[in-house]
Amino acid sequence: MVSKLIESKREKTIRRILDAAANIFSESGFEGARVDEIAKQAKINKAMIYYHIGDKKALYAEVLHDIIGNATEHFISNLDENQSSEQKLKYYINSVTQTMEQNPFLAPIMMREQASGGQNLPEIIAKEFALIIGMVTNILEEGAKQGVFIKTTPFIIHSMVIGGIMFYQTSYPVRSGYAAFPETVKKLGYSVSGDVSKEIEKLILKAVKK
Repeated sequence: MVSKLIESKREKTIRRILDAAANIFSESGFEGARVDEIAKQAKINKAMIYYHIGDKKALYAEVLHDIIGNATEHFISNLDENQSSEQKLKYYINSVTQTMEQNPFLAPIMMREQASGGQNLPEIIAKEFALIIGMVTNILEEGAKQGVFIKTTPFIIHSMVIGGIMFYQTSYPVRSGYAAFPETVKKLGYSVSGDVSKEIEKLILKAVKK
């Protein structure tokens, strides 16, 4: 019983650290983030971060793996091989939009990482991205063989989904803060769930279907 309580407390502490770190990394990037500030926001001693996770580089990797690794694992374990290629592609798009919606810090972190040329991208995250791209490739190639999809470059389709969502989310402060943008753009909001997710799905399917 005592060991379970200790483990529960440890998990809660790690969760606070990761949540605080995700927030700071999204605001300041890897270079600008300070472990002191992360500890302050997590309301713990800085030494606890090093004890539970490690240095800033290890913490950055853990933050990204916590989101992307879990999303990748969920996507693969719940992919129904008996579904049609179109259903699988819809599932992939829905998985991405849900992940981005549930983790609002991910888009700004990854936009910064892309802008830096992947300067601080952990190797484990690159492997997880490669795994996702591999799954998308399989879905699109399967659909092409069945005569459902056109032959295309899977990475471009993946970039259209991921890039579109990331830009949609990170552009919100700009398009909502300037009078020059029409109301039709301002009212779109930040969320990518609901109508936005369906619109992305519709456009991607229209692009790849024969």
